Parts: sequence; structure tokens; C-alpha cells
Amino acid sequence: MTTAAAPPRVPEAIHRRRWVILGTLLLALLVVVLDNSILNVAMKTIASPAPTGLGATQSDLEWAINSYTLVFAGLLFTAGLLGDRFGRKKSLLAGMLVFGLGSLLSALASSPGELIGYRAVMGFGGAFVMPATLAIIMNVFERSEQPKAIGIWAGAVGLAIAVGPITGGLLIEHFWWGSVFLVNVPIVVVALVAMVLIVPDSKDPNPGRLDPVGVLLSIVGLVALIYGIIKGGELADFTAPAAWVPLLIGLLALVAFVWHEKRTEHPALDVGWFRNKVFSASVTVIGLVFFALMGVSFFGVFYMQSVRGYSPLMAGVLMLPLAAAQLVFAPRARLVVDRIGVRATCAAGMALISVAFLGYLTLGTGSPIWVLVLIAFVMGTGMAHVMPPVTVSIMSSLPREKAGAGSALNNTFRQVGGSLGVAVLGAVLSTVYRDGISDKLDQLPAGLRDKAGESLEATFAVAGKLGPKGAALIDPAKDSFIHAMHVVAGLSAGVTALGVLLAWFLLPARITAGPGPGTAPAGRSRSEQSPAALESESAEV
Repeated sequence: MTTAAAPPRVPEAIHRRRWVILGTLLLALLVVVLDNSILNVAMKTIASPAPTGLGATQSDLEWAINSYTLVFAGLLFTAGLLGDRFGRKKSLLAGMLVFGLGSLLSALASSPGELIGYRAVMGFGGAFVMPATLAIIMNVFERSEQPKAIGIWAGAVGLAIAVGPITGGLLIEHFWWGSVFLVNVPIVVVALVAMVLIVPDSKDPNPGRLDPVGVLLSIVGLVALIYGIIKGGELADFTAPAAWVPLLIGLLALVAFVWHEKRTEHPALDVGWFRNKVFSASVTVIGLVFFALMGVSFFGVFYMQSVRGYSPLMAGVLMLPLAAAQLVFAPRARLVVDRIGVRATCAAGMALISVAFLGYLTLGTGSPIWVLVLIAFVMGTGMAHVMPPVTVSIMSSLPREKAGAGSALNNTFRQVGGSLGVAVLGAVLSTVYRDGISDKLDQLPAGLRDKAGESLEATFAVAGKLGPKGAALIDPAKDSFIHAMHVVAGLSAGVTALGVLLAWFLLPARITAGPGPGTAPAGRSRSEQSPAALESESAEV
């Protein structure tokens, strides 16, 4: 009597076109990442008075970034749950449609307030796109190929980082500022058509009952927490009621969320996942990386364009080494993991990122351009050896049918870490800058003093209005900014050094299969798995 071979975990028709599906998903990833990298280059132009820009203040610029982040991070977890329940393809298509509409509206914004609002619309769409891309990858690739696919997924971020600033620089030099958002629209249209034709749908076959209380608490908690963080950074004072009240509300809501999830029969989130040391360490490492990276990225644009006087296009070109390193090394990170293990690879990658931050301490007003190139390349190499293995660790430690929720948690920690970085390190940058330039501003009229001390760009704007007398402010302003940049870079190096320790002591030597139903036994091929195991982990495709 012969036993029929176990059916493949991924249907053969989908398995054959898995790489085409991945390429289609990368379009969605590219447009979301592309948008933020383009915006970084365009910030200085948007800050210019109309008609060149919108006359956005430093606060407006921060909220143009943070309104997206606030909505994006607040809805990520819910979007992942909805994708698992109702279909990840449906979630992806809806998210791309909303993101494209938000991009079009942002391009046509006539005031900083409108831009901030339309960026929030883009964040709403992006929240449904990001978890769906990674969750679909986990459902169309066998476990043995997932590290390679996730490496390519992470490497695509490097491509977007490269294409974004250069594209943004070219658009800013030849068109109006809104073109940096309008460029998203044709990409979204192409991606939507390709997704409808190529990408399969998948969802959790046994999602259980809805948990509306848990979903509501997660949204309130994350939105209030992110808002408090952003407001504290904007005010450079986390003791202000406008900052600590929403922070407290957010923390209380998240505590209530955890309490509720531990007691309900149908939790939106299995909080037991966090008892898994690999899962907890991995999401923490991601949060630390983006805490440091987003804070430094914010001042990097102003260093290159305002202090050094590089054009937006040149600023974009100077990001090429960081992007190229990610593009080259991220898809190959699995080979390093195979040789020395997850723990050593991620610890070494975090150490490289820390070294890159220390490199910022060497920068001045006349540093050779090759120093910038080297710092960017080292940072990109470090990130390429952290993000893919850590992401694989997160997704491999969870049941496959919960891929949407797992991907959402991965992105939530990244966004919370990034928001904290912009807020905390941005507040440090502003405070140190104001302290450094304050003695030079004492000679200004009282009405201009506070305005000039807000930021480097604000000082330059006031100096421009004062004519020859204002020229004496330029060099001290640059020196004060560089000192503030050094302080922030040193703090970032310390944060990533903490990440080195976490990676070394808490991450596993090797990635093993995750717990619970939906996790394939490690090291077994498609044909070797039992029909029962395969049935338990199959998603509706």
C-alpha cells in the first residue's frame, strides 16, 4: 500500500510564479518608501515662501512627516488584523488606492495645513500596504526561500532610498514642489493593475471572532502615544501637558489593551508572543535601529543642503552609497547568517551602524565629500545585515496564518522607534542649537530673537531679512548646528551600541521554526511534512 505524497504547503500554480508576485509586491513597497525619501529632499523647498514652496515652518515640516507617521503607526496593527481576516490582497489594493489618492491631493495642496492633512490620508493607505506585502510573501514562499525573499524585500528599501532623493532632486530642480508627490500616482496605477492580475489572495482560515474592544484600545493607545511623542519633540519639553497628557493616555490605553487581550477568549493579539525571547528581542532591535536612523536622517538633509550648500539633487546623490550597500548586501545577508548565525550577523550589523554614527562626529563645514560617502556606505552595510535576519526572526517565530499581524507588529515597532527618534533626537538638536546660538541672537530685536532661534533655517531666514548685519549670523549658526548634530550623532551611536548587546545576548544563534499551528517543522521539505501539519498551516489562497 502506498501513501500519497503530502500536498505542498503553497499551491503549485502560485509556487511557480512566486518571483513575479514578489516583483509586483515590491512596487507597493517602493512607492511607500520612495515617498518618504523624496520628501526629505523636498523639505527645504517646501519651507521656502510661495510660489517656490508653501512657506512651511519647522513645525509644519515636522508635522508633514509626522501626520503620516501618526496615522500609519496608529493603524498598522489593525490593518494587519483586517488583512488576516478579510484577505491580504484586498487590504493591499485598498491601501494602494487610498495612498495614490492622498499623493494626488498632497501634490495639489495650497497650504502647509492641507499638506499635513493629505499626508495623513497617505498614512492611512500606507498602513494597509506595508503589512500586506510581507504577509503575502510569507504565504507564497516556502520556509526555505523566505530568507532570500525577505532579503530582496529589504534590499528594495535600499533601491527606494537611492531612487527617491535623486528623483526628488531632479523634480525639484525642473518642476514645482508638488511633483514629488505626483510621481507616486503612475506607480500606484501600474501596481494596482499588476496586483489585480498576478497577486493571489490569502487570509487566516480560522480568524475567530472579532475583538472590537481590543482593536479600539490599540488604535487609541498607539495614536495617543505617537502624538505625545511628536508633541514633546515639537515643544522640546516632554513635561508640557500637551505632551505628557496624550503620552499618559496612550500608555494607559496600551496597558488596558494588554490586560484585555490576556483575558478575552478571542484576542486580537496573542500577548504570549512577547514571551518568546526571539520575537521580543527582534522587534526591540528594529525599534532601536529606526530610533537612531530617523533622528539622524532629519538633520542630515539640513547639514547637506543648508550647511554645505549642496543642491537637492546632490543631496540625493550623496545617499546613493547607503542605498547601494543595502541593495547589494541585503539580499545576500542570508549567506552571512548561514556562516556565522543570526546573533553574530545582527550584532556586527548594529556595530557598523554605531560606527557610522560616530563618523558624523568628524564632520564639519568643510569635510571632504568622501567622508560623507564612506559614512553612508558603512551605515547601509550595517542595516543590510540587521533588517533581513531580524525580520525573518520575527516572522519565523509566529504562526504562518498570523503573518499579517506579525508584519504589522514589525512595522509598528519600526514606526514607534522612528517617531521617538525624530521627537527625542529632534528636541535635543533644537535645544542644543538654541543654546549654542543664543548669545549671537541677543543683539537682535526682541520680536525676531525667538523666531531666529527655532532652527537653522529660521536663523538663515532672519539673517536674510537683516541684510549685511544678518550676515554675521551665518557662520555661528552653522557652527551651532554642527555641534548639535554631533551631540545627536553621539546619542544615536549609544542607542545602537545598546542594540549590539541586545542582539548578541538575546537573539538566537540560528533561526528555528516558530511555535504554534502554522509553523512548519524546521529543516523539513514540502514533501516531508505530514498532511496534518500542512493542513494546519495552509492559508486560503
